[in-house]
Amino acid sequence: MKTVVADNLGKRFGSKSVLKGVSFEVEESEIFGLIGPNGAGKTTTLRILATILKPDSGDAWIMGYSVRNEPTKVRRNIAYLPEDAGVYRHLTGIEFLRFMAGVYGRSESYVRRGVEISGLGSALESPMGSYSKGMKRRILLAAVLMIEPKVVILDEPTSGLDVIHAVHIRKAIKRFVREHGASAIVSSHNMLEVEYLCDRVAFISDGRIIAEGKPSELKEEYNAENLEEVFSKLIEVGRAC
Repeated sequence: MKTVVADNLGKRFGSKSVLKGVSFEVEESEIFGLIGPNGAGKTTTLRILATILKPDSGDAWIMGYSVRNEPTKVRRNIAYLPEDAGVYRHLTGIEFLRFMAGVYGRSESYVRRGVEISGLGSALESPMGSYSKGMKRRILLAAVLMIEPKVVILDEPTSGLDVIHAVHIRKAIKRFVREHGASAIVSSHNMLEVEYLCDRVAFISDGRIIAEGKPSELKEEYNAENLEEVFSKLIEVGRAC
């Protein structure tokens, strides 16, 4: 089953065309990576899927609902974690999880799931203003995953984190998709991370998808040892900026 279908998405900001016909599909129980350089259109694409932005052309469907025409129904099926998400500094971690569960109409059992996903233990009793960047990211991810969305949209989920926190987050994403049959769309600059995490990836550059496939297929096609080398070869042949 296709949980996400993006069809010819276009978006402009003033005179600048940011997306120039972006299309891809995501299957059930799949982690799909959207990778590329700064300014390529990754975050704009994710914000359209999350119904924060409206496309100027094209459309996308999540669980069969149009982001353009049925945003409320889309929101019932997704959870979105932006790169710059913040926390409520004066709430403890457990208070934050309970607050988020209430926002989505979820019971205390979902809060317990959030506690498990975060892996923060007794630190959940402390105000989040005292948390490190990695701890904040872990509890934000827990709040997103504990509500059990059909599609989770993650913008740079491990950006700027140390190895311990980054590994925890990658494992939590993989476990969630495996256990719940959900889909995940992940953007990242870290192509080695994406290679580990994702079932399929799409390279986006200058608002266009320039290559797509399983990491193993792309490495074979471009005779490359890893996705970083694939991207380097795309640059060499002029398919990326």
